[in-house]
Amino acid sequence: MEIEDLQTFVAVADAGGISAAARRLGVSKSIVSRCLQRLEADLGVQLLARTTRGAALTEAGVTFRDHAARAGAEIEAARETILPEGELRGRIRIAMPISFGSTHFAPVLAEMARRHPQLHIHASYEDRFVDLVAEGFDCAIRVGYLPDSRLVARRVGPITGKFVASPDYIRAHGSPETPDELVAHEALMQGTETWHLTDGNTVVTVRPQGRFKADNGTALAAAAAAGLGVAMLAECLIHDHLKSGALVEVLKRHPPPSAGAYVVRPPGAHPARKIRVLTELLIAYFDGARQVWGR
Repeated sequence: MEIEDLQTFVAVADAGGISAAARRLGVSKSIVSRCLQRLEADLGVQLLARTTRGAALTEAGVTFRDHAARAGAEIEAARETILPEGELRGRIRIAMPISFGSTHFAPVLAEMARRHPQLHIHASYEDRFVDLVAEGFDCAIRVGYLPDSRLVARRVGPITGKFVASPDYIRAHGSPETPDELVAHEALMQGTETWHLTDGNTVVTVRPQGRFKADNGTALAAAAAAGLGVAMLAECLIHDHLKSGALVEVLKRHPPPSAGAYVVRPPGAHPARKIRVLTELLIAYFDGARQVWGR
């Protein structure tokens, strides 16, 4: 019985079908089907009932799923233990936001792949909170303020935000100086979120209004540079805009509270070594990046 067959079966069970599991694993449907056939032949039972709509777990499949997941995790941990020091293998599936992921985190993943040629890295870039367990991710890199959840989080670096607008917008509409003045301005937002500002040791909450919304920080930075309004963005996304003068900081006396970047994973006793290595690389990245961003 192969660990890859166990992991494939768990992926099919969690994804709800062979096609979805194949996309999740980054392999063809025929490979997934062969793994399932081998596993069922080894066990002598049918684990999945194939239908025109996909595949559903049989009673035996429901019973076997949790055992397979635990066995796969134990074998993977044992493999890590006996590998040469520092060497990684297998697969790691990571979710991260587009805004930071493609510009800031992608080079970290490339370096991880370079150092560990036996490791398969599957990265998904989406500006939404994915369900790590339901969607089969090993971990995610998240930026901002973490909501309460069952996930285990490790902070890897600080994220400093600024309120910014273009010189043209300020000439036309003035520069907000206080939280009360901010609500009278056009806000560039991700949705209907509230904004937090500091007033000394106090955090003030406002609910801004605006007609331009995007679920991507890079798009909001472009909209701010075009003079459409005031945006609250991470400094690492707008560093070049500030340096060139395309954007200027407003509300300097009331900056957003400091946020962070985190590696989050499903709950478990110990993180896999590949997640620990990723976390260490990100911590090193933020240590070096602070010099560039002036922090």
